[in-house]
Amino acid sequence: MSGLSLRTDEPGTPEPPPKQGRGSLALYALLGLLLAGLGVLGYQELQHRRALEAQMAALQAQSLQSAALARQAQERAAAAEASARAAAEGRQVAEAQTSEAQQQAEAAQQQAEAAKKEAGSAREAAAQAQAEADRIRKRAEAEVNRLEAALGQIAETRRTQLGLILNLGSDHLKFEFDKAELRPEDKELLARIAGILMTSHDYTVSVNGHTDDVGSAAYNQALSERRARAVHDYLVKAGLPAEILSVQGHGKSRPLVPGTSEAARAKNRRVELGIVNTQIRYAR
Repeated sequence: MSGLSLRTDEPGTPEPPPKQGRGSLALYALLGLLLAGLGVLGYQELQHRRALEAQMAALQAQSLQSAALARQAQERAAAAEASARAAAEGRQVAEAQTSEAQQQAEAAQQQAEAAKKEAGSAREAAAQAQAEADRIRKRAEAEVNRLEAALGQIAETRRTQLGLILNLGSDHLKFEFDKAELRPEDKELLARIAGILMTSHDYTVSVNGHTDDVGSAAYNQALSERRARAVHDYLVKAGLPAEILSVQGHGKSRPLVPGTSEAARAKNRRVELGIVNTQIRYAR
C-alpha cells in the first residue's frame, strides 16, 4: 500500500523510547537523586545531632563535675571560715587567759614579795625574841645561882631538873615524933629563908611535907599535910605572897633516907621547899 510505510527494525539499531517514557525515567532519576541527597543529608543530620547530644552530655557531665567541685570548694571555704573563726576565738581566749595568768603571776609575785618581807620581819622578831629569851634565861639562871648560894648557907640545898630543893630535915627543922608544931628556932630559920626569897622575883614555892614510916599511910598523909601547912602559914606571915606558895603532903611515900633507925626516921620527918623560877623552862 502506497499510503502505508512499514518500519523495519534493523538489527543493532535500538528503538528510541517513547517521549513520555523518557520523562518518567528522568523524573525517577531526579527523585532518586533527591532521595539519595536526602539520605545523605539525614545521615549527616543524624550524625550532627548525635555529636550535639554527645557534646551536650559532655557539657552536662562537666557542669555536674563543676557543680560538685564548686560545692566541695564551698564546703572547704566554710570549713576554713569556721576554722578561722575558731582560731580567732581560741586566740581571744588564749589572750584572755594569758592576760589573766599574767595578772595572777603578778599578784603571786607581789604576795611572794610581801611574804618574803613578812618572813624577814618574822625572822627579825624571832631573833629579837630569842635574844630577849636568852637574856631573861641568863638573868634567871644567875638569880637561881644566887638563891642556891644564899639558901645553901642556911640549909641543905640541891639543884634538880625541877628547880631548887631546900631540905628542912632533922639538921635544920626539927619535927618531933607525931608533931607538926614549929619551935622558935624553926621560925627564925623560916624567917631567914623568907627574907632571901623576898629579894628574888619570878618564882614559885611548893611546900612538901613528909613523915617517917611509923603509922598507917592515911595517918601519915594527914600528918605530912599539917607539917607542910605549918611551914606555909609561917612563910606567908613572914612576908611571902600566898599566891606563889602551894602545899602538898606525901606521907611516908618518899623517904629521904631508907631504914627504920631513929636517925633515919628523924631525917625523914621533914619539909622540903621546891623553888622554881618561872622564866626557866625546866626538863620534865
